[in-house]
Amino acid sequence: MSIDLQNEYGHVTISNEVISTVAGGAAVECYGIVGMASKKQLRDGLAEILRKENFSKGIVVRQEEDKIHIDMYIIVSYGTKISEVAHNVQNQVKYTLNKTVGLSVDSVNIYVQGVRVINA
Repeated sequence: MSIDLQNEYGHVTISNEVISTVAGGAAVECYGIVGMASKKQLRDGLAEILRKENFSKGIVVRQEEDKIHIDMYIIVSYGTKISEVAHNVQNQVKYTLNKTVGLSVDSVNIYVQGVRVINA
């Protein structure tokens, strides 16, 4: 599936994998994020941290009419305020997708799949 845009220069098609990669890259740069988690069900209570090339497994991009919705599955760092981290991720993802791809995202839904302690 892909998102189609029409502008003054012509027709642009952007795949969901590209959107997922850009959104995942923006999310993991935020303070308090350990990494992206798979959207699949957790096994044995452990969430797998995804590498950069697999961000699309932890992000769902949906297009309903002219609105774009993104669902992100993340793992946060222990000791951070989860609501603040989620809010920062939402803002960063919306801003980054608007600036790099030119997409206006209607909603960014955050699903926290786990909390990890980071060894310093």
